[in-house]
Amino acid sequence: MDAGRRFAALVEAFDGTPGVSLPGESGSRGFGAGALKVDGAIFAMAVQGALVLKLPEARVAELIGSGAGSAFDSGKGRPMREWVALAGSDPDTDLALAGEALAHVRSRRR
Repeated sequence: MDAGRRFAALVEAFDGTPGVSLPGESGSRGFGAGALKVDGAIFAMAVQGALVLKLPEARVAELIGSGAGSAFDSGKGRPMREWVALAGSDPDTDLALAGEALAHVRSRRR
């Protein structure tokens, strides 16, 4: 399954979750307009053909080390330490990790 379809499944799964805004809801354009956000901060997006999540730095390192993900570079020439591009295409894994990302980002917004 491609990243766009994987991301669409997450959008459907998080629709109605308190504090979560879906792509296009905010009316904004540009970076982040097509992302899942919690309390205004991005936690999941499809970028450069990959499903990308924001997780704690140690969790990102663990996923990269296990081969479940790769470092995400937003185009500035260096990996972003709290962002991972997921490998594989298991919907259950995507949903579980996106739930972790939601909790991580929500905890930092309070």
